[in-house]
Amino acid sequence: MQSDYLAHDAIGLAELVKKREVSARELLDVAIARAEAANPAINAIVVKDYDAARRRAAREFANGGSPEQLGAGPLAGVPYLIKDLSTPVAGLRMSMGSRHYRHLVAKEDAPLITLTRAAGLNIFGKTNTPEIGLMPYTEPELFGPCRNPWSLDHTPGGSSGGAAAAVAAGIVPLAHASDGGGSIRIPASCCGLFGLKPSRGRQPPFGEPMPGELSAAHAVSRSVRDSALLLDLTSGNADRPPGAPGTFLGALAEPHGKPLHIAYVTDPMLAPTLSADVRAALEDAAQLATSLGHRIEPVSLGIDFGAVRNAYLMIGAVVAESAVFNADRITGRKPTRDEFEVTTWTMAHIGRKFGERSLPAALDEQRRLTAKLTDLLNRYDVLLCATLASAPIKIGEMQPSAFEALQMRVVSTLRIEALMRKLLNETADKAFAWAGCTELFNLTGQPAMSVPLYWNTRGLPIGVQFATRNGGEATLLRLAAQLEAARPWFNRRPPLMYARE
Repeated sequence: MQSDYLAHDAIGLAELVKKREVSARELLDVAIARAEAANPAINAIVVKDYDAARRRAAREFANGGSPEQLGAGPLAGVPYLIKDLSTPVAGLRMSMGSRHYRHLVAKEDAPLITLTRAAGLNIFGKTNTPEIGLMPYTEPELFGPCRNPWSLDHTPGGSSGGAAAAVAAGIVPLAHASDGGGSIRIPASCCGLFGLKPSRGRQPPFGEPMPGELSAAHAVSRSVRDSALLLDLTSGNADRPPGAPGTFLGALAEPHGKPLHIAYVTDPMLAPTLSADVRAALEDAAQLATSLGHRIEPVSLGIDFGAVRNAYLMIGAVVAESAVFNADRITGRKPTRDEFEVTTWTMAHIGRKFGERSLPAALDEQRRLTAKLTDLLNRYDVLLCATLASAPIKIGEMQPSAFEALQMRVVSTLRIEALMRKLLNETADKAFAWAGCTELFNLTGQPAMSVPLYWNTRGLPIGVQFATRNGGEATLLRLAAQLEAARPWFNRRPPLMYARE
């Protein structure tokens, strides 16, 4: 069953369940076995809910598969994992990678989880994430680093690093993820997966409302069609037959129509430069799209990325401030310095220091940027650009040095404005040098995806990013399916996946 399990995506596994060729319990047993074998190496799963999932699987066809049972949904019986960040699952811990939140147990499901359950997905655990989702790598002090199945010395990215590592390791065919600055697309790129960030407002809100509305939730997956169907089931198409005209899954079967006019962007965005690997991946993607009949036109975005950087950093600092200093509204306990990592604590103080006077300007810049990108995408169908500035980095490469950590402690104690600005810029420089290509589309709210088309000579995956106008997920998914058919990646597995069969 292990090999059969890996041969199918979520839709394929659900079809086996519907035909009664396999039971939901058998699928779950394989997923758990794979989790128990792989997780000691990759540290992707931080909350286990095996027994409750087994009980749900045992009830799958009870009462004729009523809506309350797994037998009813289009993805009935498929094992699933939820990211341990800002998406409550009733009865499960929601630590958000933080010592302060580590004992928080959700009392009820988030609206997205209600839709996930209705789809038939069987939640059996939660995945590793950086503290409050702040960093583009997954190395929380609370749980320890998550590792990339393609190379255990390298990061799976973040903040949905645990989700991507679990999918890449073959534990589940897709997993819940969220994206406030690239947190679906970055780990998808690192782990050789497909990752779509939906348009702002496409799905029910999750977590606390935050300024800028940067975050969207969806999944990382091994197949495009899984992503399309799940988007249908969580964003308003759940009452329509899977694949019906007008659905996202249905869009994959539609004729491609006229070729897309694709703006080929080699701007490094917030990064200082793109590596040779990434430039090669972009050129390869442009050539592939051209061979499929699409029209590629090199463009420069003409955006003041310094202003974009400042706006994103200020909104992010205010989000950190809320997660730290308003934590007592969620946990009932006053937050203390020793309960948060030094970077998180410092970012929260920066948000408190500058937020009230600097946030309005950041939001104004966000509106200007959105208008500019909207205008550009009225002239082009799709943008092609980098997902990351280089291949996956090594574990620990972006962690603050001892001196940097000392500076952060001093700054968060003395709160000297000039030093706070200096430290914020230095921390951002380090992060954006690798992960500075995705934030643009969180600020604008437009949908964007990372597609796994390229592996470098060291065998590490490098995704390329496509974005389109707001509400244009069908365009992206149709293009992704075309690329997937031309350059299949589903059976390209990391050595760890084979080792666990």
